[in-house]
Amino acid sequence: MMNGGTTVRGSRRDEGLSCREMVGLVTEYIEGTLPRQERRRFERHLKGCPHCTTYVEQMRTVIRTLGKLDEDSLPPASMDELRAAFRGWKRPEF
Repeated sequence: MMNGGTTVRGSRRDEGLSCREMVGLVTEYIEGTLPRQERRRFERHLKGCPHCTTYVEQMRTVIRTLGKLDEDSLPPASMDELRAAFRGWKRPEF
């Protein structure tokens, strides 16, 4: 909802991003491939949204952790569990 030119978190405005849009852009942001203007919008949203800030930090942690793993380092049972988990994974609704 907009009020007098201000944005209520989660609403959409020309220069603002919603939390849902943030989720879709997080990989490009972390990889540094997000265009400059989009990166600025992304970072403005992060400054005002602790939930998205936490999400970005969690994604960075996952990427760092997974970067240290390879398929051969996991027991076969763990690989089976991961495959099963991702088969049933659905994108969260915000």
